[in-house]
Amino acid sequence: MTESIDVAVLQSWIVDGDELALLDARELGVFFDSHLFHAACIPLSHLELMLGRLVPRKDTRTVWCDSGVEGTNLASDAAAKAEALGWTNQHVLAGGCAAWEAAGGELYSGVNVPSKAFGEYVEHTYGTPRIPAAELQSMLDDDTDLVVLDSRPLNEFRNMSIPTGTDCPGAELVHRVKEMAPDPGTTVVVNCAGRTRSIIGAQSLINAGIENRVVALENGTMGWEIAGLTVDRGRDVHAPDPTDSSRAWAQAAAAEVGRRFGVESIDDEQLERWKADTSRTTYVLDVRTIEEFEAGHRTDSSYAAGGQLVQATDEYVATRNARIVLVDDTGVRATMTASWLRQLGWNDAVVLDDGLAGDLVSGPEQRVSVESAPTIKVAELAAALGSEGLAILDIDSSVKYRNRGHIRGAWWGVRSRLDQAREAIGDVERLVLTSTDGQLAKVAVADAQAQWPDAEVMALAGGNRAWRHAEHEMEPGFDRATSEPNDVWYKPYDHPGEVAEQHMRDYLTWEIALVDQIERDPTISFPVFSAT
Repeated sequence: MTESIDVAVLQSWIVDGDELALLDARELGVFFDSHLFHAACIPLSHLELMLGRLVPRKDTRTVWCDSGVEGTNLASDAAAKAEALGWTNQHVLAGGCAAWEAAGGELYSGVNVPSKAFGEYVEHTYGTPRIPAAELQSMLDDDTDLVVLDSRPLNEFRNMSIPTGTDCPGAELVHRVKEMAPDPGTTVVVNCAGRTRSIIGAQSLINAGIENRVVALENGTMGWEIAGLTVDRGRDVHAPDPTDSSRAWAQAAAAEVGRRFGVESIDDEQLERWKADTSRTTYVLDVRTIEEFEAGHRTDSSYAAGGQLVQATDEYVATRNARIVLVDDTGVRATMTASWLRQLGWNDAVVLDDGLAGDLVSGPEQRVSVESAPTIKVAELAAALGSEGLAILDIDSSVKYRNRGHIRGAWWGVRSRLDQAREAIGDVERLVLTSTDGQLAKVAVADAQAQWPDAEVMALAGGNRAWRHAEHEMEPGFDRATSEPNDVWYKPYDHPGEVAEQHMRDYLTWEIALVDQIERDPTISFPVFSAT
């Protein structure tokens, strides 16, 4: 049975050093407005698809929270659902975020706050050098010997990039930089969309002892656009694989970084002992590129690109004080990633020696298995479109529904707010739920059936992806929403037109202010390491 705990108990649990999963059951867009620093967001609407990956050990000490506003019960509902799925040791923070704040605790806006705050802490602590957008543009105009390395994943790079930039995500920087800047006289500029990955990426190269001048692009592509400069779109240029000499330099440099920050390595036998230890959580994360992962990876590993793991740790691991075992081919990317995780406070972040030895499997990471549910095939739904008594409810993100389009006539809603969808849509004979790949729709069928007991409720097999693959039309617009579109965080550049620039300014101001906010929070402390 779920137990309620008060703020004082949670405060003591956060700092006692034992494993703890602090989870927020609200939708990400609501979580964005105000939440606890150490909380990971697992919305009630997506719980079945996220909990096993983020909290793999089922008896992990877990605390759920929500806003605490009277009449809301998302946290208790999430705890009950987790218990029904087999997770034990569930607790609910009495009074939620409201009680935490009333007791003097800090609340934070934004997403990936621990990583974002850490990025600001790194710049403040190490004095990571930066370059304003206008100065970089002048250097480009003057044909200065420089390279611009974009530390984001390729999909973000394609969306917008600095002219002449090359994609080289965070953990890849030390691994590949010598191919891009073999001459020590070449200036290396590291950028991202905003600040965190620029700072961490530039400091990674500095920590690795590269001889080149290294700077972070101040405020990234957002700062570049705010300065009135033009970004490139649709480019697809990635830093090349390292040659033998570049790899040798990177391995030696990463080994020295590992020594400085106390990164340890374990062998496969030790990993097996850790995995067999039912009292501790062990994550095994592969930090290579997605192409390398899908070409061959360990069956016990999950994909977590190194730069993104540091940038958004709470999206990959939600159990504080767990063991994190990092895997790659040469040790460079795993060691560099572990060095940052240790500075973030993950004391048991280690590197697996010869992590890719033995049998590997190819293909994408296996998705979460969901229970079977009634489904309808794409062809059958296409033939039935517009028929009387049929309604389609898209429960994927509002961003995708709005920006990528949706099946003609489909409503949009949130799974945890199906009562609102029921009120908006009314009585129907047949209700078809859809989502990106159909998985979320399948797990929501039973919930929708409870709201429409007299209707035939089904999920679209393969979801919107299968609909597109069959070359059926997707409709633009956002005029059939059944709920407020605060299910996700809208990135600054997700906003239309001139509004986007103000959102960029607000975002950058928020990031910079985090370093002052965490100084007021007694539950936060980053480990201190020797300067050499």
